Amino acid sequence: MSTPRPGGGRQDRVYAPDFLTELFRNPLDPGYADAAAARRGAASPPPAARGWRAWSTRSVSLVVVVMLGFLFAVAYRQTMADEPGRSQARSGLVAQIKERESQTDRLSTRADELREEVSRQRDAALSGTAAARLRDLEAGTGLGRVRGDGVVVRLADAPDKADAVTGAGAGPPRVLYSDLQGVANALWSAGAEAIAINGQRLTATSTIRSAGEAMLVDFRPVTGPYEVSAIGPSSMRRKFDDSRNAALMREVAQKTGLSFGVRKADDLTLPAAPEPQLRYAKPSVSPSPSVSGGRSGSPGSSGSPATVSPSGGGR
Repeated sequence: MSTPRPGGGRQDRVYAPDFLTELFRNPLDPGYADAAAARRGAASPPPAARGWRAWSTRSVSLVVVVMLGFLFAVAYRQTMADEPGRSQARSGLVAQIKERESQTDRLSTRADELREEVSRQRDAALSGTAAARLRDLEAGTGLGRVRGDGVVVRLADAPDKADAVTGAGAGPPRVLYSDLQGVANALWSAGAEAIAINGQRLTATSTIRSAGEAMLVDFRPVTGPYEVSAIGPSSMRRKFDDSRNAALMREVAQKTGLSFGVRKADDLTLPAAPEPQLRYAKPSVSPSPSVSGGRSGSPGSSGSPATVSPSGGGR
């Protein structure tokens, strides 16, 4: 569309751009842009100031690195200086442990010798029938050494398959104290007359527990592989194989790699268990009111209250 000029010519009309299009094309007002540019120009330090700031930053970083290196050097030197003392203390503890173990072995051997000597002296003092009866009772209670045919159940931890680089697969399945308990109970149910775990004879008061990484049988440590030896009738092997515990252990061994095996053994010898610590019980003595003239005495009446004396005595 055109309009005539005053001088008689025509002039083309110029249309203004659309407001929304201009808003999206230039969202920032030119005045704001100029003000931001002016602030940036005023805030930028001169080249000398920029160089000093960069130099100071590098200096601080260098000082921090030097201080860290000094601290690491001091810590390493202190660690190396304390290493001989720690090694000496560790070797001293190891020597003490070995000495105590050897002392315990000597005392155990001496206790067995004294126990056998007591048995010989007792058999010499008693008659033949009484001595035989006593030996049978000792064998049944676990206080006497026994020999006979039976079975041996062997349990061992799964082999360590940990990767040497990544450590994957570490922590193989281990034999638990509940596994030994289950095997011992299954052997008792199968007709076992005497059971020992790694040479530790089980009695009616025996305990099988774990303390950390150690397995304890009657508070004595035993290490794997674990052998549960049992003396009993010839049918004991078949009954144990058919038991629920044996089936469970075979399943666990198949899934985890834990070792579980049962074999027949002839002429087994199981040692005697240590003599238990006897505890004596006494009945409690309770006061009772005194009786005088057919009437029961009151707590405030004269005369001392009667006491009931126990019949018999404790062992």
